[in-house]
Amino acid sequence: MANNPYLTVQAVTKYIKRKFDADRHLRNVYIKGELSNVKLHPSGHIYFTLKDEKSRIQSAMFRGNAANLKFRPESGMKVLIIGDINVYESSGQYQLYAQSMEPDGVGALFLAFEQLKEQLGKEGLFDPRWKQPLPWIPRKVGVITAKSGAAFRDICSTIGRRFPMAEIVLFPAAVQGKQAVPSIVEAIGQAGQRTDLDVLIVGRGGGSIEDLWAFNDEAVARALFSCRIPTISAVGHETDTTIADFVADRRAPTPTAAAEMAVPAQDELAGRILDRKRVIYRFLASRLQTEQKRLTRLKDSYPFAYPDRLYRPFIEKQALLEERLTRSRNDLLSRKDQELGRTVSRLQYVNPLVRVQHGLKELLASEGRLTRAVTHSTAVRQERFMTGIRMLQALNPLHVMERGFTIIYNGQDLVKSATGMKTGDIVDVRLQDGQAKAEIISVTLTEEES
Repeated sequence: MANNPYLTVQAVTKYIKRKFDADRHLRNVYIKGELSNVKLHPSGHIYFTLKDEKSRIQSAMFRGNAANLKFRPESGMKVLIIGDINVYESSGQYQLYAQSMEPDGVGALFLAFEQLKEQLGKEGLFDPRWKQPLPWIPRKVGVITAKSGAAFRDICSTIGRRFPMAEIVLFPAAVQGKQAVPSIVEAIGQAGQRTDLDVLIVGRGGGSIEDLWAFNDEAVARALFSCRIPTISAVGHETDTTIADFVADRRAPTPTAAAEMAVPAQDELAGRILDRKRVIYRFLASRLQTEQKRLTRLKDSYPFAYPDRLYRPFIEKQALLEERLTRSRNDLLSRKDQELGRTVSRLQYVNPLVRVQHGLKELLASEGRLTRAVTHSTAVRQERFMTGIRMLQALNPLHVMERGFTIIYNGQDLVKSATGMKTGDIVDVRLQDGQAKAEIISVTLTEEES
């Protein structure tokens, strides 16, 4: 230290922190101011600045203390804080560590009530369009309250007196204390799952605002809003107002009033039934009289007095239509019969068997004509042949030779004239039945030839 008089920042900060730790006036500080830069950290810690007209101090409230707040801190809110002041070594700044916080000038519970009311109102949980109508004649009434509380007894006695036919189903729940909220929420959930309940009363008797505070809880409000059964809020006395009163379908000033809302008075109901009965009777009597008059008019009317005249034109029309129908039917049958004949003819023409028979006839006819033609041609040719034969026979030299004629060849030449022949020539003489050689002894020509 003697050689180096300079200190580190951390050393100075720790020194100052020890001073703060040693100062007992800073251990339990009561301080008021206005909140600024409020940050609600997801971890549950709250960081903010506490200020007044001339100064400000960084502040924090850790999750353990913040969980006990009845309201949600917001910037601009004036508050009363109890805590301690110490040094945050990382930044070297002193800050206020709040242990409790109360609104300055207004109660924490009232502020929390107003904040939750505003929040749920913006979300629409109080919107009249979500309100369900109460049943006129419920068969079963659900009740969520303390089993041993006076509220349950009042509800039972009221329902028993007004409408004993209704059955009461109790869902016991703690209605004050730390277990009140989860107990009420669980009971609403159980009742909502029942399909036989017609209406549900949720409430308790009177008490302080702290006693009634469970019915100002957000979880209870959302459970009531989600309940499918029509609900009646009956918390405390007529002057007490809770968030449940705004969310429920109906708000009753007391549990007894809730029971009166839930069920009708049997005397009043009987009176209403009698009134309805008289109205229905008068209506039916009037309607019966009207219908009787109408029936009389109908009986006296022309159609019922002369029913045969009423349907006479229809009989004539029916007869005419039947005649036209018969004629049309006959015409149609005739046309169809003709079409059938033509069709049968066409079918017969194209029938293979008929066509084969027809072809066979033509074939036989052709065969006859061919036979006759062949016979005729053969006869003609045979006649011609015989004529030729006869002509050939007439011209056959052999046939001539049968009459004593001969044919003479001089060598290869046929001797037709004596001219050219000379004595001593050897000629061939052909006879009918053979040939012979002869020598020309003399040649004498006829005068014409010489």
